[in-house]
Amino acid sequence: MKRIFSGIKPTGHLTLGNYLGAVRRWVEEEQYRTDALFSVVDLHALTVHHDPARVRRLTLQAATLLLAAGLDPARCTVFVQSHVDEHTRLSYLLECTAADGELRRMIQYREKASRAEAAGQGVRLSLLTYPVLMAADILAYGADEVPVGEDQTQHVELARDLAVRFNGRYGHTFTVPRATQPRVGARVMDLQNPASKMGKSHESTAGIVYLLDDADTVRRKVGRAVTDSGSGVVYDRAERPGPANLLDLLAACGGGDPRDLAGGYASYGALKKDAAEAVVELLAPVRERHAELAADPAYVGGVLREGAERARAMARPRVDTAYRAIGLLPPA
Repeated sequence: MKRIFSGIKPTGHLTLGNYLGAVRRWVEEEQYRTDALFSVVDLHALTVHHDPARVRRLTLQAATLLLAAGLDPARCTVFVQSHVDEHTRLSYLLECTAADGELRRMIQYREKASRAEAAGQGVRLSLLTYPVLMAADILAYGADEVPVGEDQTQHVELARDLAVRFNGRYGHTFTVPRATQPRVGARVMDLQNPASKMGKSHESTAGIVYLLDDADTVRRKVGRAVTDSGSGVVYDRAERPGPANLLDLLAACGGGDPRDLAGGYASYGALKKDAAEAVVELLAPVRERHAELAADPAYVGGVLREGAERARAMARPRVDTAYRAIGLLPPA
């Protein structure tokens, strides 16, 4: 079986976009067809200004939601990144392999650094080097594939470059991974700003549906979604992104092609009502299972402990090999 690694950052409450864009695919496909590792990558949450207690709380919530969504610890490895030291051990070796220029060219670094400077928070060095830590996340496990969105493809390319460079300098050590793209149609945009994806870290939450939103909150947010003044319901993402986002959402939740679904609606009101009910129905079992798991913290803790042990056993031999290959003296 191919091995995959994928992670999710605890920088905010998980959203419908996270679920439809990644988590549902992990649950329905990838834990069955691959040797899969899924991690809450909490170290990545430290690259910007953060509240320590909130990071801990969101890390546990994210792990619990992954299990509530249907990840099966008997089929895949679910763990918290910081619980496995091999991530940071390998990251430093890869920093010694990477070049300053290639990290400063990363698009996300430039964007996030600009936002941090504008907020007067300063730019942390870890923001520059976090793509190297991401490469370590991937390479430590010999992952063949990395399911990512378009915004992370550049980082997987860096992981590929570092693997090839390390192998060429010090002998074959790492599998060279490749990025795999989600299926088209699972991308959900902000309901108030359909030009922007539905993200965890947005300042305004009015257009974001969270996995733990109750049914009334979901209906209210979808009901207030931005549309336009055009006549008729038409799927045109370039010219009419608001209605197109609702049609994409309805299609992602209930199936069908958004272009075909458009023909069944004469008004935005009816489209919003059906989209809202589809989201409510989709998220109800996740919320219910999350409540059950949150009431049993010993079970969740046990899953994460066993997942970390399993991940560590996979990563340590490869990371130890990298330490020897690069020239470090093994401990006596």
